[in-house]
Amino acid sequence: MKPARIHPASLFKAALLVSAVALLPATTAGLAAVDAQSGPQFGKLLAIYQRIKASYVEPVDDDKLIKGAIDGMLASLDPHSSFLDARDFENLRTQTDGAYGGLGLSVTMDDGAVKVIAPTRESPADKAGMKAGDFITHLDGKLIYGGTLDEAVDRMRGVPGTDIRLTIFRSGRTEPFDVTVTRAIIDLKPVDWEVKDNIGIVTVASFSSEVGKDVADAVKGIRAKLGGKAPAGLILDLRQNPGGLLDEAVTLSDLFLDKGQIVSQRGRYARDNESYSAQPGDIARGIPVIVLIDAGSASASEIVAGALQDQNRALVMGERSFGKGSVQTLLQLTNDTALKLTTARYFTPSGRSVQEGGIEPDISVPQISDPDMRARAARVFRESDLRGHLVNEVDLDEKILESDKLQDPRFKMTAEELKAKGIEDFQLYYAMQTIRRTTPGALASRRK
Repeated sequence: MKPARIHPASLFKAALLVSAVALLPATTAGLAAVDAQSGPQFGKLLAIYQRIKASYVEPVDDDKLIKGAIDGMLASLDPHSSFLDARDFENLRTQTDGAYGGLGLSVTMDDGAVKVIAPTRESPADKAGMKAGDFITHLDGKLIYGGTLDEAVDRMRGVPGTDIRLTIFRSGRTEPFDVTVTRAIIDLKPVDWEVKDNIGIVTVASFSSEVGKDVADAVKGIRAKLGGKAPAGLILDLRQNPGGLLDEAVTLSDLFLDKGQIVSQRGRYARDNESYSAQPGDIARGIPVIVLIDAGSASASEIVAGALQDQNRALVMGERSFGKGSVQTLLQLTNDTALKLTTARYFTPSGRSVQEGGIEPDISVPQISDPDMRARAARVFRESDLRGHLVNEVDLDEKILESDKLQDPRFKMTAEELKAKGIEDFQLYYAMQTIRRTTPGALASRRK
């Protein structure tokens, strides 16, 4: 058994220990204290603020102007840097440590529209059939285009048991359609497991606190269910996993590695650089491991997939991942506000940055059991599609970024034909078939 890795319980808690940074001015007096002579751009900002206060058609609240200025500054950097007010700060705490009443959706803004990154596994949104890349245009018949993400999220959250009607635009369909979803307590249970045909399947829905421990317990549970015997192989399902805590991604990767680097991060300054290495002990004891990923596998999911792929410990299968290869640090400003700022890029053990390009699977397997898959493939949504995303330091071949939009001639069966054969999840089925026909020790060396 590996010795306990010494890490903060969560990134959120660790960030509370960061020294406070200088507060941005939040009042008229504060703005007046900014010396216009310290830089022409500050003078320009102050002049615009004064003109708005003096001449706008209606009185304007200082807090509104300051928040707009802050949001604008951060939005000009990249899609993942943001200011967290008291509500956002509490939401982040909930996402890493708690539960909330809502639909179970990870969403972002895309040119004024609310776009789904991924539904949480087994959440009301997931059960209602919502998919990554869906655009939400109306809530209960009211147009939300052009509003803020906070406003949309606030309206989607609510009392468990109440309904909300979402109007969805989905690539591959000619007309929008409505989906009624019943809000529920989104209990952030990130890890689930089962045994099928002597193969262990561990599903990780997000990287909230204690995920590494939960996966270790899942592997033990699989062995116990098999009477203490090892399964024929393990499938680590990271599809539609939007990421989460860096420490938990490192801990999970370490479970399956005996040695070597897991991930490194490099920032603007040497103090931002860090490398994480594995400690001795493979909880799976050398049995074959397949990692399933897709376009919804982001950030921490990509760290795990990249580490196990580069260390030849697992075969990565599915579709190219989302491509979020940046690290955000939480800098506390006050007791209930913080700055989430991109401070570094992370790299896999072989030195690859997944920013924009994502993790390319060893074996590409489209989800052809999804009836909308072929139509949606041409409009797949990833980090490289986000406005203002960080550019990879290495020029990426556009053909690689576009290759997953092409139909793979190897997989011609339709969703209806698969369903007739009892196959509801083709990617999982293909992974199980691969384990069955692969001898121990040979799986990790396979490449497409």
